Amino acid sequence: MTANPRLLNSRSGNMTADTSDQVLTRLMTLHPKIIDLSLARMEQVLAKLDHPEKRLPPVLHVAGTNGKGSLIAHLRAMLEAAGYRVHVYTSPHLVRFAERIRVAGTIIDEKDLAELLAFCEQANGPTPITYFEITTAAAFKAFAETPADILLLETGLGGRLDATNMVERPILTAITPISMDHAEYLGNELAGIAGEKAGIMKAGVPVVIGRQTSEALAVLRATAARLKAATYIFDEDWSCRGTGDGWRFRGRTGEQAFPMSSLAGMHQIDNAATAVACLEQLRAFNVTPDHIAEGLRRVEWPARLQRLTTGKLASLLPANVEIWLDGGHNPAAAEQIAKSFRDWNRRDPKPTYLITGMLNTKDRGAFFRELAETITKGCCIAIAGEAATTPADELAKFAIDAGLDVSGQTSLGAAVMALMPDLEQGGCRLLIAGSLYLAGQVLRENG
Repeated sequence: MTANPRLLNSRSGNMTADTSDQVLTRLMTLHPKIIDLSLARMEQVLAKLDHPEKRLPPVLHVAGTNGKGSLIAHLRAMLEAAGYRVHVYTSPHLVRFAERIRVAGTIIDEKDLAELLAFCEQANGPTPITYFEITTAAAFKAFAETPADILLLETGLGGRLDATNMVERPILTAITPISMDHAEYLGNELAGIAGEKAGIMKAGVPVVIGRQTSEALAVLRATAARLKAATYIFDEDWSCRGTGDGWRFRGRTGEQAFPMSSLAGMHQIDNAATAVACLEQLRAFNVTPDHIAEGLRRVEWPARLQRLTTGKLASLLPANVEIWLDGGHNPAAAEQIAKSFRDWNRRDPKPTYLITGMLNTKDRGAFFRELAETITKGCCIAIAGEAATTPADELAKFAIDAGLDVSGQTSLGAAVMALMPDLEQGGCRLLIAGSLYLAGQVLRENG
């Protein structure tokens, strides 16, 4: 984001020279809880900021358990290939907070981010507000004051009471696959979780629904019917299928063939197809099949089955070790990871080794059960700097109970060294997965 005169001139008072990290550290202290689902505090802070949520470009609002970020990455790439200016809001970040706010195609500039956060901090004052709420308000302000053609908006957690749900009338909503996650906030019943995700639907606003279980789909369908929101549902109104070297999409305009996404994994066909289904509903936007194909070739979304071929880690390991990084942290994500590795092993069999770290809020046993038949051997570590991390030896017990051959190690480096005798034996794959926080640590340390 280049310096925007209207954005900067809208700020009054003593402008801070703090870095964004310094402001973010202070913002963490404004509420005793990291997550406290409510919209009341958002209403207050947005009023203090002159309601930027009412001055946004057209919004496509996305909720779901898995695939939200990949869907938005595909949409951004396809829309930008067609020449549109795209705002993007996603979370969490991997290496630096600025990744969450992409303004008209560019990750927000550090100086602009620091000033923006300081302005919102000053406007809010000492009023209790969560970190995600005030940073979402800051993102809304940046988006409202910089022209763009569309805003791709990802929920942080749930939907109904998520801070992003202050947008009263998006042009489209989309729901990616729903599964069990964040039970401590959303409940431990799939129907209830689906109800929370369905909370982003708005009266009369079309909704694209990705692949779902029958239980989740029933809730989504009932909510849409109550709101008179037209539905565009996977496997009813649109579908997709792999074709070996590409995939085909069937939808409102017939059937079309597309190349594979540059994002690895067969599950990315579903995410890319959901993006195409959304574009079919965005009829004011002229995105052609050629634009879609170009977007598929250029799409980037780190830590989603990302192959690391350069950096410190790659230079440390033998050249015939494939390093794969994924932020997947729930059983549904592990299932997709396992499917991708099984597919690769059918064509090119190789042993697969695992380094994993997970938060203690996740279903660690179920995560490992999905991977049990894929992993040859592995190491568990604690995630550095995360208070909610599972200790390495405790995490190893979950993995061992699921049938994996693992040991607890003190750090990422120690895990690599513990596996090195196996990695040096010949061609193999090394999977690092279990948390986006772990993925961020790996990317930072890898350089």
